[in-house]
This record gives sequence, C-alpha cells and structure tokens, in this order.
Amino acid sequence: MLSYRHAFHAGNHADVLKHLVLVQLTRYLARKDKAFWYVDTHAGAGSYALDSAHAAKLGEHRAGIARLWGRKDLPAALAEYVDVVRSSNPGSALKVYPGSPDLALATMRAQDRLRLFELHSRDVLHLRKHFEGEGKRVIVEHSDGFAGLKAVLPPPPRRALALIDPAYEEKHDYERVVHALKDCLQRFPGGSYQLWYPQLTRLDAHELPGRLKRLPASSWLHVTLRVRTPAADGFGMHGSGVFVLNPPWTLQASLQEAMPCLVAALGLDAGAGYTLESQTS
Repeated sequence: MLSYRHAFHAGNHADVLKHLVLVQLTRYLARKDKAFWYVDTHAGAGSYALDSAHAAKLGEHRAGIARLWGRKDLPAALAEYVDVVRSSNPGSALKVYPGSPDLALATMRAQDRLRLFELHSRDVLHLRKHFEGEGKRVIVEHSDGFAGLKAVLPPPPRRALALIDPAYEEKHDYERVVHALKDCLQRFPGGSYQLWYPQLTRLDAHELPGRLKRLPASSWLHVTLRVRTPAADGFGMHGSGVFVLNPPWTLQASLQEAMPCLVAALGLDAGAGYTLESQTS
C-alpha cells in the first residue's frame, strides 16, 4: 500500500522530534574529517511547500515547527535544528519545510554522500528533481528502502547514519524495522541507526520499544515526545518516539536540555510529556 504522502504531515510534532535528533547526529559525524554516508530508507519528496494543497489541508506544521519559528530562547540543540530549517526559507517567513534528506545535506560536507530510497512513484520524481545538480553526492533510487539498506552496508568510508522511518500504515512494518536493524548490526555493527515510530494505542506500537532494546547493539538511546493524552476512542497519533542505535555520547545531554522546552512548546493538554533513556553495555 502506497497511499501515504508525507506532505500532509510536514513539519508536525513528529517531524520536529525526528529532525531534532537527526541534526544532532549528522553534526556529530561531521566533526571528524573522514567522510560518512547518510542513508534514508523512506526519503519522501525532499522538501515541502507549506502552502501547498497537501500541507495546507491539515496544517499540522502550525502545531509543530511554527511554534518554534520565532523564538530566540531555544536550547542549543533546538536552536540548531530551527536554524537548519531556516536555511530553506530565505526571509523571515516559514514557507518551506525541508525533509530529512534536505536537513541531512545541509549539515554535511562535500566529502559526505547521501543514498536515498523512495518507493512512491510521485514522491521519487519530486525527490530526483529536488536534488538535480548534486551529481554522485546524492543518489536517489526508486526502490524499497529496506532492501536498499542491505545493498549499501557497510559503506566504503565505514562511517554511516541510516534513518528508518516507514509510515507504519501496514502492520508488518513493525516487524520489518526490527528485522532490518538486526540485519544492519550484522552487516555494519559500527554504524549509527535512527528509527522513528508513532505512538499509537495499537499493541504493535506499544511493544516496539521493548523489542528494540533487546537488539544486540553496544549502546542505544530512546526518546519520546507525547503531545496529548491518548484519545478515548484510540484514534490518532498522540506522540512519537526515536530510537538510536550507537548514539554519540553528546546526544543524551543535548536532549535532556531540549525536551522540556519541546513539551512546553508543542504540548496540547496535561497529557503532554517526554521520556529519555539510554544504555551502554
């Protein structure tokens, strides 16, 4: 099923959490001179006009990135993330929300490489057009990202960050992400892996973090952002989580400072909150 279009949700609270972490990860990898690869299994369209018919229909960015846009008092990690979004918006108005590949590219160096996978036939056309002119630095493939991930690991420079964030519209996506990460750790145990997932009332979503904690990684970090109390009828996403395998040592402190601010800014009711946990073997 390929009905999901991220344009409807661009810049919402889930994007804010996912991309806050992503910017911290790519910036950390860029501290060393040696090149690294960024691999995106579900890359989307690359960039999203917030006044487009898709984005304007739900206007989810108004309860997400827009609540951070004009603030000058953000903690360092949040300020870094907003600054990268601002680089896609000449002038003071928030008109465009950059997708994960755009945010990654903006924080990477000339020697680094992006490998992007997208299965949706329309989105992959937008993605290719968006990155025209980047040459071999950015390679876009119209293919299944889980299969693509296997093909590129381990990468030639032996340094990489992979982002895995399917739509979870299909039940088997929960199973696929666990198997994908197991395979990643076998192929390239030293890589960094960022997994995003939705917080829903369904059992698959509730059980996923526990399954991820049992993966054979040397270290992990798990952060969640809940923006509202779960609906009584069980409908809708009340938050999301990010699970990082082999995170940088700086990430927990950065998120410890940022998350209370994020809850205050994006929370919709008394049920808003966050969790932050990690483990190093």
